[in-house]
Amino acid sequence: MKDRTALITGATSGIGMATARIFAKNGIRLILCGRRQERLDALASELQKFTEVYVLNFDVRNRIHVFEQIQGLSEAFSEIDILINNAGNAHGLDTIQDGSVDDWDAMLDINVKGLLYVTKAVLPNMIKSKSGHIINIGSTAGKEVYPKGNVYCASKHAVDAINQGMRIDLNGKGIKVGAINPGLVATEFSEVRFKGDSKRADKVYEGFSPLQAEDIAEIIWFAVTRPPHVNIADLTVMCLDQASSTIVNKK
Repeated sequence: MKDRTALITGATSGIGMATARIFAKNGIRLILCGRRQERLDALASELQKFTEVYVLNFDVRNRIHVFEQIQGLSEAFSEIDILINNAGNAHGLDTIQDGSVDDWDAMLDINVKGLLYVTKAVLPNMIKSKSGHIINIGSTAGKEVYPKGNVYCASKHAVDAINQGMRIDLNGKGIKVGAINPGLVATEFSEVRFKGDSKRADKVYEGFSPLQAEDIAEIIWFAVTRPPHVNIADLTVMCLDQASSTIVNKK
């Protein structure tokens, strides 16, 4: 694994950051992508003692920047072996009639179109080399719909469909495609959803033990280290206290 290069979107927090750390400690060269330059630089500085690190500062919604930066990678980092499509978010928790159109645009642009843009930019070299591994980070929200989750759930259902379609289209080309679908993970997710309302965000994780970003990172590492003939196609993971998006055992 030490001669491989991984590109991780949404690397400045949560699952993306935890995945970058476990990859680095196992010698994977890293291309860290995110919108927050200071966080990218800090993470790169932390991980450079383990591996080579390159940072790309872009918003996955910006198609031009995605293609310019990925296609402009130096030769040493241009052969991407592993793509972790992790960038994603939720904005608001509203009924369809009260939802914000701006929130809808943000979720669909980041969770769906951003994933497509990055994959499109990375795929040509994978197809050329007849090898590669793409992991799409979905959600339990892509497996069911919960009250006031309408458009977020729709975006993650789209990720589920894209993951399946991608695997079909790339069958026979030597490229593994799979999805990891987490339930409740204690990250910045809820703070973003509630637009900085930390008190409301904290309540989401009160009274039970949610998943941690490191739990998902370890599962991603497991997926990418399977033998060549094994592909983790679709894996859903929840904490012990979670039975569904709306059924959580809180004490």
